[in-house]
Amino acid sequence: MSDSIEVLVGRIGKPHGIRGHLTVDVRTDEPERRFAVGARLRAVPPKGSALQLSALTVEGIRWHQGVLHVLFEEIPDRNAAETVRGVLLYTDIDTDDRPEDPEEFYDHQLIGLAVYDADGTRRGEVTGLVHGGAQDLLSIRTPTRRDVLVPFVAALVPEVDLDGGKVVVADRPGLLEPDQDEA
Repeated sequence: MSDSIEVLVGRIGKPHGIRGHLTVDVRTDEPERRFAVGARLRAVPPKGSALQLSALTVEGIRWHQGVLHVLFEEIPDRNAAETVRGVLLYTDIDTDDRPEDPEEFYDHQLIGLAVYDADGTRRGEVTGLVHGGAQDLLSIRTPTRRDVLVPFVAALVPEVDLDGGKVVVADRPGLLEPDQDEA
C-alpha cells in the first residue's frame, strides 16, 4: 500500500464573469488532471479570513488567454466568488505517482536525494525547492552545512535519478562552494 502526500495545486484569484468562474494561479504542471471535473480540493482560506470553507468541488474549467478559470459547485455566483479570493487549493497524490512528463518531478520526490558532482563525489543533499517565476531552484545542504540554491535547469542539473536516490549537479566554480576569492 502506498502513501499519499498533500500538494498545493493552485491559489484562487479574482472572479471572471457573473456565473462564479474564478481565475486560478496554477501551481501544478498538470492542471487538467488536478482540476478535472469532480475533483475535490482542500481549501485553505488566507490568514485572518473569517471564511468557513474546507473543500471545493470542480464543476467545470476553461482556459481564457492562458489563464485557468474554474467553476466550483460550492460557489453559485460572482458575489460568492468575491469571498474566496486568495484561498489555497490542495490535493492528495500518491507518493508513488509520477508526473506524465519524465522531465517533471514533484517536490517530495526530490527532497532528500543525495547530490553528486559529475565525478561522482557526494556534494550534499536536496533539502527543498524554491518555486520562482523564471525557474525553480534546488535548495541543497552541503557537507560543510552550507545552504545553497542551484537553478533547476538541465545545464546545471543534468541528471535526476529517482530510483537511484540522487541528482547530479554540474561542478561550476562558486555553485556549491564559495570561490577562493569569496572564502
